[in-house]
Amino acid sequence: MSEDQDFSQFITRIKRKTDIDLSQYKEVQMKRRLTTLRMKNGFTTFQAYYEAIEQNRALLNEFLDRMTINVSEFWRNPARWEVLRERFLPEMMNASSRMKIWSAACSTGEEPYTLAMILSELGAMSKTTLAATDLDNNVLEKAKEGIYLERSLRDVPAALRTRYFKPDQGAYRIADELKRAVQFKQGNLLHDRFDSGYDLIVCRNVMIYFTEEAKHGLYHKFSEALKPGGILFVGSTEQIFSPAQYGFETADTFFYRRV
Repeated sequence: MSEDQDFSQFITRIKRKTDIDLSQYKEVQMKRRLTTLRMKNGFTTFQAYYEAIEQNRALLNEFLDRMTINVSEFWRNPARWEVLRERFLPEMMNASSRMKIWSAACSTGEEPYTLAMILSELGAMSKTTLAATDLDNNVLEKAKEGIYLERSLRDVPAALRTRYFKPDQGAYRIADELKRAVQFKQGNLLHDRFDSGYDLIVCRNVMIYFTEEAKHGLYHKFSEALKPGGILFVGSTEQIFSPAQYGFETADTFFYRRV
């Protein structure tokens, strides 16, 4: 079997087992990442690696962790969060008695907890449903635990850092009120059907890993999941060109409004 056939068969078997479609990720990046992981574990082919994954839950968990991108921090790109806090969330609060917000691909929880901090400061948390999803159950468990190293907090405003974090054995534990505010659950962006009626969807720094075809489909799904006037907030490397094709208009830098 050729190397290409070996990897192609691995993609097919992984999709059958996990519903994760690796063919919708950029192949060069994904193949490089998984080849490194396969070789680290001592397997010379993807066929042998998959057969081991079938027998060993720890290998499966390691695979899931490596193929998902779990780099996150609070208030990443602070100026964009300030635009959300000062402009878009007040607009949503004025327009709706109850807001519905989704943090998609939330990783270890820094993004939805940043949202929860802002909502709490605006007095809107009790009037908001805040959901957060990720493909990887391991990072969701870390998010629910809510313990973070100091480097993740470097952009948190000082007053909010004091209010919402407590030192805990060399790390920081997030406030229970924020934990209670976020509904974490497992979700597969490329496979699942999305809920609808969202005022705000935040999906940052994950789309860059998908193929153009996968991104095209996801932007349509996000648009359909938002209520008219709802906002999609994307990452700093994920500008949407020709947003009108998805039913969006540019509302601000990295913010897109459903028409």
